[in-house]
Amino acid sequence: MITLYSGPLSLFSRKVEIALREKGLAFERIMVPFNQTTGYDPKHPEVVALNPKRQVPVLNDDGIVLYDSTVILEYLEDAYPQPPLLPLCPGARARCRLDELYADEIMLQALKPLMHRTTPPSTDQTRRLAQEADALIAENALEKHYAVLEDRLAGREFFGDAVSVADIALFMSVLFSLRLGGPSLAPFDGLSRWFERLKLRPAFTQAAVEIAEADRRLSFPLKRA
Repeated sequence: MITLYSGPLSLFSRKVEIALREKGLAFERIMVPFNQTTGYDPKHPEVVALNPKRQVPVLNDDGIVLYDSTVILEYLEDAYPQPPLLPLCPGARARCRLDELYADEIMLQALKPLMHRTTPPSTDQTRRLAQEADALIAENALEKHYAVLEDRLAGREFFGDAVSVADIALFMSVLFSLRLGGPSLAPFDGLSRWFERLKLRPAFTQAAVEIAEADRRLSFPLKRA
């Protein structure tokens, strides 16, 4: 049995959950306690014992213990190759990995300034204004990322020939952008249709629904314009 230590609002844990479900793999999920005030502190003792980074996701597959969502997804592709979530062609495979990196490392930098919006607001008004000013700058960056992704899709259904780790990672980044009050997808027709198409797939649906429910339980209500 595969065991996954996950978090209710962990973008990278949800990536792994989607991949496991897309591959039809049964797994036991241990949801690590989280709140918007202290985050994951005190940290789950098993996560601390298994991962020197002391964070989720952590996957244990019959004694093979892995952390970092990209490493975990690479392992799942090697250990459970069907159905594939990485292309077979080396060039397409490399492009897929770059798209995943774009989501995890480049888009993430524009998401971070929005994350204060679901935490209890600071009592320091100057700090609140500074946070929101940074968030508005980040929203402009996210719109530019949307435009890049629109061009990358180029009218296709997915970022490759079929659903891949690129789609999983980029879906999660776009989902988090929207849940944090980021820019609308409306001006980006291809990207919007891609996002709605993925939301109809059961693995993606479950992640989106559970994140929305976690926000209702754990997050400060988002003020929308």
